[in-house]
Amino acid sequence: MEHVFRTEHDGRVTDLGVLPGGGGSFSTWISPNGLIAGDSGNGQLDPLIPSYPVGHALLWQKGGITDLGVSEGGYESQANAVNSRGEVVGIFTNTTPDADSMYYGLGYEAKAFFWKNGVMQDLGTLGGPDSQALFINEPGQVVGWSYVNSGPEDICGQNNYLTLATNSFIWDKEKGMRDLGTLGGTCTTATALNNGGQIVGHSMTPGDQFEHAFLWEHGSIHDLGNSLGGNSAGAFAVNDAGEAVGFASLAGDAIFHAALWTHIGESTDLGVPPNAICSYARSINARRQVVGVASSDCANDNIPFLWDSGSIFDLNALIPAGSSLTLHFAVNINDRGEIAGFGSDAAGNQHAFLLVPCGEGDDGCGDDAVAAAPVPSAVRESSGQMPPAHLGQRMNRGRRGLTIGPRN
Repeated sequence: MEHVFRTEHDGRVTDLGVLPGGGGSFSTWISPNGLIAGDSGNGQLDPLIPSYPVGHALLWQKGGITDLGVSEGGYESQANAVNSRGEVVGIFTNTTPDADSMYYGLGYEAKAFFWKNGVMQDLGTLGGPDSQALFINEPGQVVGWSYVNSGPEDICGQNNYLTLATNSFIWDKEKGMRDLGTLGGTCTTATALNNGGQIVGHSMTPGDQFEHAFLWEHGSIHDLGNSLGGNSAGAFAVNDAGEAVGFASLAGDAIFHAALWTHIGESTDLGVPPNAICSYARSINARRQVVGVASSDCANDNIPFLWDSGSIFDLNALIPAGSSLTLHFAVNINDRGEIAGFGSDAAGNQHAFLLVPCGEGDDGCGDDAVAAAPVPSAVRESSGQMPPAHLGQRMNRGRRGLTIGPRN
């Protein structure tokens, strides 16, 4: 069974445990002060879904586990994000049948929730039957997705389980739920939120043939623009300076490259590392360092990269010789330049990794390492295996999967 673990810089790994009776647990988010959100089984079966194990939203804090429970008589919940104040957001199911359930297609209505101090609040919807909360920032603003009607429209189905027309929302305690709007098409999918309340993602353009990257701020949605020659773009991350990264297609739309938007309408092609033809950016830090994944065939993502000051590197070329891991996916880069992701060992087992910037006196920073900090060159492997579904900030979620990525 899979368990959530925490890895410290000295290599210590702590199993964070599961609910009593539960076999496995899954993490989705860690706050700046170390609070962790996710879910765990509790050893019971969902009476509404034959042979399906119950999962409850969890908060790991101060060495203990808090079961966030469920609401409206339902049986399933999952925590998607938590801030430093212990405010948790996610999704729960009720007992109303729903063939288009946003909760992994399990057949019952799903609703976004905000949890604090033992109280789970239903945030409502934008008019359709389902919603889910995906992000919460330090001030307590919440962003998520909601169906806007009951269909039938299979417009957003490329995003797994979003089978009806879907828009994104921002919620706070003062103004409640607000629709982010659209770029003229049917669906708007938010993918990241910063502490200033800026939101990025991708939204369909009129006619629903293409999607463009957007930035939402101060009540308005803006097309970030795509100057790489193609018709499609999407943003996946934004730092607190409002700089967004994602992907944009080149002329002909068969090839896509990682893109950086420093301002609306100003995009930079981040290129591809050696042996790759497609790429997309996954995370950006305050120093404008970017990580993501590239591909040699625009279909199979397996070349993790770092972009820094105009140069792009295959992360496998930066780790010390003789490392036990082959790196496959870079998930996040923090403001210290530390990169988290996953890879595999020689036997094919998947492992989490942490790349630590090289500095004077650091272990693993020898003559063969990349010389100039802050380029990471020391890899620290977790002692536990990491399932590929757990990529942290919304690229994949949980044991049942929810994938967002460029359409090939």
